[in-house]
Amino acid sequence: MAHIDRLSLPALPRPGLRRRVTAMLALARQRRQLARLDDARLADLGLSRAEAEAEAARAPWDAPDHWHG
Repeated sequence: MAHIDRLSLPALPRPGLRRRVTAMLALARQRRQLARLDDARLADLGLSRAEAEAEAARAPWDAPDHWHG
């Protein structure tokens, strides 16, 4: 049986990393969708075009703390 050196094994991702990355990707997708809404739909949400574009321009990791579960 071959000896496996523990130091040569790749590092495993930290627990929860996949969940955080998935959440960031989902947030980026939602922000892109928000930017594509027409002005009437934005008005239904109480948002202006400028507000929607500003939200869509935010980085995927830029989310309010209360969104992180």
